[in-house]
Amino acid sequence: MPTLFDLELAKAGHIVVNDMCRVKKGESVLITVDSAMEFKPVEEVAKATEAAGCKVMVAWHSTPQGYGKVADPQLPDSLKVAIPATDVWIEFNNQWLLYSTPWIEAMSNGRTRYLFLGGLDSERVVRCIAHLDMDLQEKLQNKVVELTQKASKMRVTTPAGTDVSFANVPGRPITNELRADTPGPHFLVGQIGWAPLEESINGTIVYDGSFSGGGEADLGILTEPIKLTVKKGRIVDIQGGEQAKKMSDWLKKLNDPNMYNLAHICYGFNPGSVLTGLCTEDERVWGSTEWGIGYQGPMFEGNLPEAVSHADGICLNSTVWLDDTLLLEEGRVVHPDLVEIAAMMGK
Repeated sequence: MPTLFDLELAKAGHIVVNDMCRVKKGESVLITVDSAMEFKPVEEVAKATEAAGCKVMVAWHSTPQGYGKVADPQLPDSLKVAIPATDVWIEFNNQWLLYSTPWIEAMSNGRTRYLFLGGLDSERVVRCIAHLDMDLQEKLQNKVVELTQKASKMRVTTPAGTDVSFANVPGRPITNELRADTPGPHFLVGQIGWAPLEESINGTIVYDGSFSGGGEADLGILTEPIKLTVKKGRIVDIQGGEQAKKMSDWLKKLNDPNMYNLAHICYGFNPGSVLTGLCTEDERVWGSTEWGIGYQGPMFEGNLPEAVSHADGICLNSTVWLDDTLLLEEGRVVHPDLVEIAAMMGK
């Protein structure tokens, strides 16, 4: 019997396997999913992988209690071996294996192509993947990357109170999340991210969308803003209500001073994304910016020491200056090179 979104999920599975991962016949493909996740999207991606002539394995396992290396002791040994041994790894986990030890091994082996789709249930897969116009998406994201690469200094503000400035490092990569067709880490379409010069990040960052740090630090949609005071790339003060206290208490509990480092900034440009409390979708909400703290992935080529975990917070309706030129104004694309493309995407 057909189930909800059967046809759309089949289309999304095809896009993930053939357009995003660009699998080749005979490749090994590992799909991981923990017990907290809906299984239907995994099933459709596995079917598309099999149809493409690949050797597919789905690893369904118990749910860890946190992200990154916090999850290491809870993962089956067989899974730790399988992850760095595959050609393509597609992750649907609710509690991410991203930044765990097997993830680090896989991302440094020069072979594994990784696509992170953590926490995406059927509705989110349909919104954020099945309904995309990949040609328009590529045009917009490529142009945003080009413009950002040329900027030496940037400033981001939001109506909620964010006002943070920083310098970019010439030559550092800017991740342009469209496809997972080269070895290394790749993420859901609609995000562009990079690591600024860490010690140049100064000002106020106000999370007013959602906050996600795994386990007890998954705060979901924020009911009140969390205000971070940042000096030379480090969080020196956290203010707000009960959710701000939970974030602060969680950081203290981790007992890792490196968790207070600002790891990266990202733009959100997925036209289907809406704020739902799931970081994977929230950080792609159109016109938002996202700041990650703690562990800094190797794809950013930054200067931070390792941290025990990672967390992400969303700043909605961002205004972004590239040097003296406006890219976004309260979440709307205003740069003349982008306005027409955004309009064609319904934005």
